[in-house]
Amino acid sequence: MIRELTCIVCPKGCPLKVELENGAVMNVTGFTCPRGKQYAIDECTHPMRTITSTARTDNGEVIPVKTDRTVPKESMFDCMTEINKAVVRLPARIGDTVIENILGTGANVVATANMD
Repeated sequence: MIRELTCIVCPKGCPLKVELENGAVMNVTGFTCPRGKQYAIDECTHPMRTITSTARTDNGEVIPVKTDRTVPKESMFDCMTEINKAVVRLPARIGDTVIENILGTGANVVATANMD
């Protein structure tokens, strides 16, 4: 089976073709750098995503947040449930940890804006 992807690692957007056999990657073509090849392998075997969202603050407003590294795609909705429960204490600064090691993924949810 051939799976066609567009690489999202950099702005080039290389068109990738991944040859799969019984769920295993046999060959990757179309990449122009090693990161593109690794992206294709990862996307076909264990897709990962960075979560960007907002969290409530203790004054009722919302602050933008994101994971500081990728999390397994299959855990995104569970992570969002935890983010939606969070209440960020103000003041908050860019990079402040909102949730540490969300759901044991190794990723922290951090603030991406300053708010007083």
